[in-house]
Amino acid sequence: QEPGNLDKNPGFLQLPLQVKVKAVLKKREYGSTYMQNNFVTGIRAMNEFCLKPSDLEQLRKIRRRSPHDDAEAFTVYLRSDVEAKALEVWGTPEALMRERRWRKEEERAYNENRFINQKLLKEYDGFLGKRRSNTAATFLKGPGKVVMVAICINGLNFFFKLLAWVYTGSASMFSEALHSLADTCNQALLALGISQSVRTPDPGHPYGFTNMRYIASLISGVGIFMMGAGLSWYHGVIGLIHPQPIESLLWAYCILAGSLVSEGATLVVAINEIRKSARIRGMSFYQYVIQSRDPSTNVVLLEDAAAVFGVVIAATCMGLTSLTVSPKGGY
Repeated sequence: QEPGNLDKNPGFLQLPLQVKVKAVLKKREYGSTYMQNNFVTGIRAMNEFCLKPSDLEQLRKIRRRSPHDDAEAFTVYLRSDVEAKALEVWGTPEALMRERRWRKEEERAYNENRFINQKLLKEYDGFLGKRRSNTAATFLKGPGKVVMVAICINGLNFFFKLLAWVYTGSASMFSEALHSLADTCNQALLALGISQSVRTPDPGHPYGFTNMRYIASLISGVGIFMMGAGLSWYHGVIGLIHPQPIESLLWAYCILAGSLVSEGATLVVAINEIRKSARIRGMSFYQYVIQSRDPSTNVVLLEDAAAVFGVVIAATCMGLTSLTVSPKGGY
């Protein structure tokens, strides 16, 4: 205190006070009392303690408020009750542990099989292409295009050949009309098989409907033999037994010439499609046809090849008729 200020109160220097506080967290004792009062949800009780919903119906139920504001309250069970029920169901803790291990192994095997199946489905989708919801687009390219061209051309051929047979009465022309009708019907069957084969797999058919192409091709081959060859042979034999006079063959020659051009055009379309597909797979034309990589296109190829050959035979027979002036020459 300075001299001369003895009568005044002494002054003190104010310094900030710093206090160090150490927080000590009290360790929770997870004893039997805490575990008995712990709650277990129904899903956890069934998964961890291998219980059924019917086993939980006999236990005490406690309604708890959901931690989410927009969710309703849910039911829980006391862990002690769940453990006691599990021992009652399985007998011993060892049996419960064995059941847990077995379920884990089953779950692991299920997940592995699901992963393998998903991988196979992805490979299957990659093989067949992307999602095939538009069936109409299938007939704008590839085998569908070949089949649709063949249906249109053979349908027109049947109509004009039928008119020529009605006008001339030639058995060869009737045989050609039947052949075109058989081709049209069987190629319509091929188109049905193609449209069914691109359907998306469903639970009832997890591997899809791809084999419908092969089934339709088989039925088409049987139809060609029964409808085309069978009726042609029948009408030819009847014509030999009971010959009828033949009118002018001029229109028949014209229609046969048109049929040769149209059938040849369909044959060229089928050949080009097979060549393109064989080139993509690195195969020769002969190998692609023999291995039946695409049954629909192969059926059209062989049908049109037989049709072109049949037109040549029919024209030859009618030529013999014109030269010999005999109704039997056309048969």
